[in-house]
Amino acid sequence: MVLLLAALLLPLPPGGTLRAGPKAKRAEDLWALRPLVRPALPASARPGANPVDAFIEASLRERGLTPLGRAEPLVLLRRVYLDLIGIPPSPAEQEAFLSDHSPDAYEKVVDRLLASEQHGVRYGRRWLDVLRYADEDEQLVPSVGLHHWRDWVIGALNEDLPYDQFVRAQLTGYRGAARTQITATGHRVAVPPRADDLFALGFLARGAARFDGAQSPELAISAVETISTAFMGMTVGCAKCHDHFYDPISKRDYYAMKALFDPLVVRKVVLAGAEERVANGKAPAEAARKRAALEAKIAELAGPYRERLYEERLAMLPGEVQQVIRKPEKQRTAAERKIADDYYPVLRIDAGKISEVMPEGERKRYGELRKELDGLGSGGDLPACFTVEVDPARALEKSFILISGDPQRPDRAHEVEPGWPFGPANPDLREGRVEALSDWLTAPENPLFPRVAVNRIWQWHFGEGLHALPSDLGSLGGVPAELDLLNWLAAEFVSRGFGMKSLHRLMVTSEAYRRSSETRGERAAPSLTLDPALAHPWAFRLQRLDAEGVWDSIFASAGRLDLRVGGPSFDGALPGLPAGEGRSMRRGAYLVRGFSASRDVLPPFLQTFDVDDGRVPCPVRTRTVTAPQSLFLMNSREVAEAADALGHRVERESGGDLGSAIDRAYALVLCRPPTHAEHRHATEFLAGNPARLVPLAWVLLNLDEFLFVR
Repeated sequence: MVLLLAALLLPLPPGGTLRAGPKAKRAEDLWALRPLVRPALPASARPGANPVDAFIEASLRERGLTPLGRAEPLVLLRRVYLDLIGIPPSPAEQEAFLSDHSPDAYEKVVDRLLASEQHGVRYGRRWLDVLRYADEDEQLVPSVGLHHWRDWVIGALNEDLPYDQFVRAQLTGYRGAARTQITATGHRVAVPPRADDLFALGFLARGAARFDGAQSPELAISAVETISTAFMGMTVGCAKCHDHFYDPISKRDYYAMKALFDPLVVRKVVLAGAEERVANGKAPAEAARKRAALEAKIAELAGPYRERLYEERLAMLPGEVQQVIRKPEKQRTAAERKIADDYYPVLRIDAGKISEVMPEGERKRYGELRKELDGLGSGGDLPACFTVEVDPARALEKSFILISGDPQRPDRAHEVEPGWPFGPANPDLREGRVEALSDWLTAPENPLFPRVAVNRIWQWHFGEGLHALPSDLGSLGGVPAELDLLNWLAAEFVSRGFGMKSLHRLMVTSEAYRRSSETRGERAAPSLTLDPALAHPWAFRLQRLDAEGVWDSIFASAGRLDLRVGGPSFDGALPGLPAGEGRSMRRGAYLVRGFSASRDVLPPFLQTFDVDDGRVPCPVRTRTVTAPQSLFLMNSREVAEAADALGHRVERESGGDLGSAIDRAYALVLCRPPTHAEHRHATEFLAGNPARLVPLAWVLLNLDEFLFVR
């Protein structure tokens, strides 16, 4: 099932079809597992050229493709800003770039963007898609404190934490591979981990369904499937119920890897000192007293209506079910308890349903009481987060293959020892099961680890990976056409100590990245005929902005984007203020996301622009072009208020000169000056009326050019 979903949901390789390579019977048959040997640069490489271009240019010549020239300066500037920090360049930054005639002007921009704290926000969001971050999920982790993990990821990227340490910390809580040390007296003791790396373990805690200290089989299953796709680039999850169809991964391999995580339990950590705990000690009792009084008033008011609705719903159920429901809970058999539990959602009467059947006066009073109750809180709440730890008792238990993947049905005839696919037959588990996996995975000699990473990062910069399936480097996707380039980048990544910013810089300073995306001219026609899908980077691939890019660009142009880093997520709802008085909006990376069967957690904006809810890893976002997206940009309250703010902003910043206001609006929204014709049409539209700057701003925010990176 996982393999089928991967084939259906992931983007197709160039040419529009998914052609699997031959089925791999052994690990040696998989190209991604072969030893990593740095290829020599092509003999035709130009002296001093970026090595990326040396491989790309040789490949293009071989295929008869002619690369386009560089993109226009402001087009390239907008591209790299939106890529590296997710925010368009300001008019001042545009002017500074155009006036810098030094040969390394572009490189200086790249260095400045990589040093910006907004870079971590941008790429943190990309990594968190792969690692299935969600603020809420009714079946998995609660929202309490999970944003600390998100903020740890953002901070680690801004710190340029080497990729191997980035992964190790999220698996073990330790950045380094040394987790014990010898004291002066000859005793081996644990090395204390960094305090902030506690939050990195939110990655594993995210997969658990229980937080009462009990073991959660969902944690182990989630860990296997996320780690194998995110860091190993292998769909080990396809072997949950049967041996992998394409790759040499058996069902036993899957459950051996699950056994690594079976001893883990989730622990709640209160993020407060002794003084804060004492100060908050009396608050819960006071809050409980106030809550009880409010609940009594609500029950008295709503009781008759709740009872009526309950009886109406109960009367619609079969007679035998009604008998079970009406029986006192303690008198029900186990089977009857299950029946009652199954029908609980049907019989649950929500506050909204009660409100609907109340007279107007009582409805108003009921709403006031509910609002007061909701605002009360539990009192004495202290900041907390969830982490994982090994339960010594669980570590002594045996692990088994599960029947049909059901955690409640172990096949006790098939015990498994901890291990993982492609790893050593008898791994050294003395320092811990997950620690052993972490050490093998992040070892410089592991060829899989850097190949997966560089392919994923290439995809984020160029729109598609050198291997089209970034979380599945197995047989299904075949062998990459640019394998030498991928191998060279992987070897270089290792030699640079897994520095991610260094890799970003190498890619975005290449000529391949700087190319024009304009494929409509005569120069592009021969190459477009040979390669209409742009399978090879002879031109830059036109890309629609992702949801966060749309959100951030809208509010950045309006001057309302809040660039604070870190903190809890928000739902994106705008305050009910008059036009022109809207508050600043936080970056789209902080918009809440998650899933609930009873309500929409994911804001409609994120749903419209193809954001997943975080229940499963998302290696590649779907990028559709749909009518609801246009309707959002045309009709949404968010865009209307942003257009109002933008119109007033350009009027204010241009000193009332409408010609300058037009130039300013184009610079803020499209990051370029208007053409002569555009300026003339805009002037005619304004007709000397500054009030029409607001609809002009609205028009610019609805242009295709605003929505795409070219």
